[in-house]
Amino acid sequence: MKKIFLKITLISLSILTFSCSSDKESEEEVIVDPPTQNDPLTTQNASTYMVDASATKETVALFYNLKRLAQTKVAIGQQDAFNGFYQDAGGDSDIKKNTGFDPAVLGSDFMFITDKNNNNQTDNWFYQQELKITSDVKAAYAKGIINTFSWHIREPFKDESFYAADMSAQEKATAFKSILPGGANHEWYKKKLDKVASIVLNLKGSNGELIPIIFRPFHEFDGSWFWWGANFCTADEYKQAYQFTVDYLKNTKGVHNILYAFSPDNSYTTEASYLSRYPGDKYVDILGMDNYGDFNNQGSTGSGKANAKLKIISDIAKTKVKIAALTETGYRVTSSIPPVTDWFSTYLYDALTANDIQVSYVMFWNNNNDGYYVPNGSVSNAADFKTFSTKTKSTLLNSLPKMYEMPK
Repeated sequence: MKKIFLKITLISLSILTFSCSSDKESEEEVIVDPPTQNDPLTTQNASTYMVDASATKETVALFYNLKRLAQTKVAIGQQDAFNGFYQDAGGDSDIKKNTGFDPAVLGSDFMFITDKNNNNQTDNWFYQQELKITSDVKAAYAKGIINTFSWHIREPFKDESFYAADMSAQEKATAFKSILPGGANHEWYKKKLDKVASIVLNLKGSNGELIPIIFRPFHEFDGSWFWWGANFCTADEYKQAYQFTVDYLKNTKGVHNILYAFSPDNSYTTEASYLSRYPGDKYVDILGMDNYGDFNNQGSTGSGKANAKLKIISDIAKTKVKIAALTETGYRVTSSIPPVTDWFSTYLYDALTANDIQVSYVMFWNNNNDGYYVPNGSVSNAADFKTFSTKTKSTLLNSLPKMYEMPK
C-alpha cells in the first residue's frame, strides 16, 4: 500500500505542455518477436483472448504486443510521470532527467476526473486536472507510451474519501454492497462510470483513432485500506461489481479501447488465493499485482518473495493467454528514509526476471516534493536506477516496439 497525496503530489498545479516528438527518432525500431512454436496467440486470433471481442485494432495490437513483449522485455513506467517531480522540479519526467528517455508506461487516475466537485468549468481545479490528465495521455500515446489508469473512487455516501479509515463502521459495512445492481447507490456508481466512459471515448490520436488504455478498477482489494477491500465485501460481491463495471463500459456505453487489469496487493502465496476474487477470463486482460511490502528494505529475501508471486501470475497468464504485470511498486525515499543500495538493479530486477517469468511492465508510484520512488539525475541512487533501466530485459520508450500496430 502506498500513500496517496491528493493535490500537488499526484498532479502539479501548473499546466505543462509536452512535445509529441518521440525519443525513438534516431533509434532502430525493436521488432516484436514472432510467435514461438506451440504459442497459441497469433496476430489473427488475439482478440479471441481479450475481454472485448469488438476492441479497436489499436487496442488489440496493444494486447498482442504486451503479451509478446513480456517474452523478452519489461516496460518501465511511473504514475503521473509528466507532472509528479521530486522537489517539484518541473520539466521532463524524473525518469527522463535520469536516463535521457521517456518512460514506457504512464500511469493516470480517474480520481479527480470523477470527483463530485468537478463541474466542467474552466476555473474549476478538478476540471483543470481532467484537462491536464487527458492532455498527458494524448501526448504519451503520440510518443508510443503505454497508458494505464487506476481509480481511487470516493465512497458513495459522502463522496469524499477512498480510505476505509475515514468511514463509519456502518458505512464500511454497506458501501460496496450499495453500488451493486439493486443497491441504494447503484445509480450513483453508474453516473461515475458514465464520466469514465465519456473521458475514454474522447481520448483520440492525431488521426481520430481511439487511444487504448489499461484500466484496473478496485485495485488492492485483498487489503482493507480501501472501501472496496476484502473486509467489506464477499468474493461474489467483488466479482459482481467488477463484472458490472466491465459490462457497463463495454456493452452499455460502447467503450472498446480498454484493456482490463485485475490487481490485488501482495497478500497471496498460491494460485488459488490469487484467483479467489477473480471475475473470470471474460472480464480480465491483465493479471497484475501491486507490491510494496516485499520490497520494503527486505533485500534478497523480499525480492525472492516478490518473484515467487510474480511467477504465479506469469504462469497463470501463460495458461490463460493473458498478460502479467507488476502494476504498482516502489520504495519511497525521503529526507528521513535513505535509498536501499542496489534496490533497482539487483532486488527489483531479479524479482522481475528470475525463474523464467514473463512480466510485461512495472509501474512505480508518483514522485512529489517530499519524496520519490524513481530517482531523478541528482540524487544518490540515480546510478542504480539508470543501471536498472539499461539491463537486458528493461525497456524505456527508446527501445519499446510500436505497441499500437500489429507486427508485419
